[in-house]
Amino acid sequence: MPANLPPQYFEAEKNFRAAKSPTEKITALEEMLAIMPKHKGTDHLRAELRSRIAKLTQQLSKKSNTQRASMMIEKEGAAQVAITGLPNSGKSQLIASITKASPVIADYPLSTHNALPGMMEYEDIKIQLIDTPPLGSHTIQWWLPPMLRQVDALLLLIDLSYDPLAQLNQIVANLKKMRILFTGTVVETEEDISFWHKKALVIANKLDVDGNGHNCKLLFDNLENRISVVAISALQEIGLDELRLGIYRMLDIIRVYTKVPGEKAEAIDPIVLPQGSTLLDAASNVHKDFAAKLRYARIWGSGKHDGIMASRNHILKDGDIIELHL
Repeated sequence: MPANLPPQYFEAEKNFRAAKSPTEKITALEEMLAIMPKHKGTDHLRAELRSRIAKLTQQLSKKSNTQRASMMIEKEGAAQVAITGLPNSGKSQLIASITKASPVIADYPLSTHNALPGMMEYEDIKIQLIDTPPLGSHTIQWWLPPMLRQVDALLLLIDLSYDPLAQLNQIVANLKKMRILFTGTVVETEEDISFWHKKALVIANKLDVDGNGHNCKLLFDNLENRISVVAISALQEIGLDELRLGIYRMLDIIRVYTKVPGEKAEAIDPIVLPQGSTLLDAASNVHKDFAAKLRYARIWGSGKHDGIMASRNHILKDGDIIELHL
């Protein structure tokens, strides 16, 4: 059976041949795997590429590699979210205002060259935000596409001092080149190619310079019912509480708390789970053996009565407190 590989595969293969470091080669091979159609005709080639990736990864594990470290930021907190935008949109200012990170902040474009993480607090959890180099510049660092593909969600930062729709279209175009789609993305044609689908939130920044609010209204009206928008001023620290809430809601996660039998129910140190998770999912998250040993559980919060017994398939809600009995 023929492989029927698309043109994008051969472009990635060209990048692989031109790559000099093991990290760059791994990135190209991962792209080739993602682009390759999945059918019997590609099984042998898929196995070969995976074998190459395994060998290169083994080489990297034997020696320190700062390039790999800059590409792969270890996830911390409840989720990992990347801030993307065009040059001088205020990404570094935002991460400085909403986290304790200290990026280089300048009033000229392209001041961010590397990825910088910072932790944003939302009530009793922390969410990792990553400041990334700007999209739309002449040269995109080779490690940026795989980084954006691996995060849990994206923040699309728009500068309200000029045409917001033109900026959004440019951001969408740049992400599509990286084969990344997000909530509300309009796709004219579906090619036989793999895309990474990401949750996203649009941030309308520099509200303080949008005189009559025209650009902000234009953005809200255009994106209504497609994707959520939060208006802020990172510099003036306006709207940051609404942004924290918007990020939490975008991630589609819940906080579940555990209670020791016989002790008072307290909402501290939550387990973070995807929306729709069950009691059994929570038990597995506490300890891998709990799911098998779980006899019954009691729940406070979403039940009709506090402390009511719940089945393994009970769907949890944000703020629930559970008591597991093994």
